[in-house]
Amino acid sequence: MKKTALLLGALLLTATAGARTFDEIKAAGTIKIATEGAFKPFNYFEGKKLTGFEVEIGDAIAKKLGLKVQWITQPFDSLIIGVTQNRYDFAIASHGINEERAKVVDFSDPHYCTGGQIVSKSPNIKTAAQLNGKRVAVQVGTSYLSNVQKVKGVKVKTFPKDTDAVAALIAGTVDAWVSDKFVVLDAKKANPKVKWQLGDLLFKEEIAMVVNKGNDSVTEALNGALADIIKDGTYAKISKKYFGTDVSCK
Repeated sequence: MKKTALLLGALLLTATAGARTFDEIKAAGTIKIATEGAFKPFNYFEGKKLTGFEVEIGDAIAKKLGLKVQWITQPFDSLIIGVTQNRYDFAIASHGINEERAKVVDFSDPHYCTGGQIVSKSPNIKTAAQLNGKRVAVQVGTSYLSNVQKVKGVKVKTFPKDTDAVAALIAGTVDAWVSDKFVVLDAKKANPKVKWQLGDLLFKEEIAMVVNKGNDSVTEALNGALADIIKDGTYAKISKKYFGTDVSCK
């Protein structure tokens, strides 16, 4: 806990220094957007091409703002640090809105709503109570990890990427996996021979873009563009392409 507090303090010191305002971004003509690139179907690579729901949403927002995009991929647990150090203008990488993150960065309006789902290969592991004593795979630096850690008796097994966590479940080296409910559906579709057991949602959350603390002009621009692509149907088209439904927060 002390280590976390020190990290938050250090990030707060660098949060606003040197961040580009929206006017500066517009003058440059290109907005720098960061994502992980390893969280299918939200952001991932098809060969060398970066794609996914959030990538297409980011591109649509930039187009609405009249900007070109420079995409930057980073490990998930370094994305917020990169935002505070002004390596890019914002990140769109399935960050759940929570109080700890809000101490060091600002959030846009949510660009989708979801929840952390319990997944196993056993019909006897479907609830939070049934995770007691079980080995549970989860990605580091995520809200899935922080919520799994709240469950009594869980033996948490962390992985650098969510794909590593699901691979551990498939291989049988863990008893359960907790991840985004839409990522779970994608993994199930990609591995039809696995006897998936989809359990409860461990928690629900709103997902938003991450902006440097106090950089209100960028946050306001993103919120306006997000509202515009929802209104003109662009958002629904992208959402239905990946999920077959509208995943916006209604």
